[in-house]
Amino acid sequence: MDVSSLMNIYKYFANVITIVRKIPFGVKGLDDMLKGGLIENRVYLIKGGPGSGKTILSIQFLVEGVKRNENVMYVSLEESIEEVREEMEILGIDTSGISFVDSSFTGEKSIFSEAYLINSELDLQTFKVYLENEIDKVKPKRLVIDPITILRLASKSEVEYRRNLLALITMLRKRKITTLITTEFTGRCVEDYIVSGVIELHCYNVKGRTVRGVKIVKFRGSDFDEVIRPYTIKQGGLEVYSEVKLFD
Repeated sequence: MDVSSLMNIYKYFANVITIVRKIPFGVKGLDDMLKGGLIENRVYLIKGGPGSGKTILSIQFLVEGVKRNENVMYVSLEESIEEVREEMEILGIDTSGISFVDSSFTGEKSIFSEAYLINSELDLQTFKVYLENEIDKVKPKRLVIDPITILRLASKSEVEYRRNLLALITMLRKRKITTLITTEFTGRCVEDYIVSGVIELHCYNVKGRTVRGVKIVKFRGSDFDEVIRPYTIKQGGLEVYSEVKLFD
């Protein structure tokens, strides 16, 4: 085989093989479970019931980006930004470097306020248009949408929701944004099949005491720890104990 043929083969494989780069999530024990962190420019789902710590974990992900001089953005679809900031302040989490976008109907500066007065039926497609405008302003490397549950409930059908969610995820990947979306649905849901990874936050009642556990159920393109590991919510945010099994 001549040199020209070898070079053509090399160029072919260079184009086919994608180099996967990981970025730290920002929570040491969870990064251990993820074998170094999240694969960048992909969309991940954080699942958990009320009080499980989805918002706190998501904010920690953004704070890590701020530490690395990245532009980061948090989009609230439920709580007002004022409430989110207050909750993080109580935990001693500095949110000053995060760009907040209020998409809740209760917030004073909601990006939906004008559209909501005209048409109360807001769906995922409408949200995508608003989000693209905000992304153009901030140009974030990390993004959180918390929670996507609201938009799922507003969709007229699961088929419509799935189609619009795919369009949203495609837009985020094209813009090379590593994104977390959260949901309060703890069972299997349509998002599980579309995103690149799923992290579940569980709360168990053990003899009248709440015991918390984190489990990675899906992580495309990487090895990961499949064991349920305990975590706590304390000053500074979530702490995951990656060397401890929640159940033997």
